[in-house]
Amino acid sequence: MSKYLDPKADLTFKKVFGEHRDLVVSFLNALLPFDSPEEEIKEVLEYLDPELMPRNPLKKYSVVDLRCRDARGRQFVVEMQMMWTSAFKQRVLFNASKAYVSQLETGEEYELLQPVYSLNIVNDVYCDSKSYYHDYRIVAIEETDEVIDGLRFIFIELPKFNPQTYSDKKMQVLWLRFLTEINAKTREAPKELMAVPVIRKAVKQLEEGAFTDQQLLLYDRFWDMVSTSRTLINGAVREATRKGLQKGIQEGIQQGLQQGLQQGIQQERLKIAENMKRAGIPTESIAQIVGMTSDEIAELPAV
Repeated sequence: MSKYLDPKADLTFKKVFGEHRDLVVSFLNALLPFDSPEEEIKEVLEYLDPELMPRNPLKKYSVVDLRCRDARGRQFVVEMQMMWTSAFKQRVLFNASKAYVSQLETGEEYELLQPVYSLNIVNDVYCDSKSYYHDYRIVAIEETDEVIDGLRFIFIELPKFNPQTYSDKKMQVLWLRFLTEINAKTREAPKELMAVPVIRKAVKQLEEGAFTDQQLLLYDRFWDMVSTSRTLINGAVREATRKGLQKGIQEGIQQGLQQGLQQGIQQERLKIAENMKRAGIPTESIAQIVGMTSDEIAELPAV
């Protein structure tokens, strides 16, 4: 009986989808809102550098979990985010926009630009909607059927996913079950997952025996830091709420609560990121856990 690692960790997510083109094709086709089979990805032509470097070295750069391009030239930017932060949507917009504008060299025609799809899987709840699936496009406010193509953003809230409710989207359900049901407690993978060859291959990549001792150490450290971060951030929210309420009595409850929450949470995020950096956690993992950019993490003290 096999032991498995959780696919949501930085190490495992990149191993499954960053090293196997057939797996990422199936995954993207299942989770992206393609309107017809003709729009689906036939082949991932190449993996692209996940570091979105600016042409001006003084400008901000960022790192995503996965970036690839298909045979039609379309780009796909994928992020697995463990905790929601208020700045995450802005980071997603920043990364997708950078991928979009980086397609052209000086003098090239705008008609050469190909769409960029941004797929963001969040292991947290960030809105009141009952749906786990959120599709964002650039649309006209007056005429909602008029769309400016080029950028499309998908956010998936994993905690809201219920496989019993979405039986009509078989592959989407199976891939989301892969992300939510395979973990360190799994001793036997669900038969429905193992019955599909491409997902069975993905599950096999997560067997503990496929990883070195050093990789397993990094994996355990990742989850320790996620747990610690959640505890500290939850504590910061409670403390910030208390301080915000106290300040609100004096200056207006709504304003005080908002300021106290924002300041308390931001300070706690910085402390968590500093501790992770001192512990030698890779920048990409810190960014994924606390929702900061690589530039912001680079500016933190290392000692």
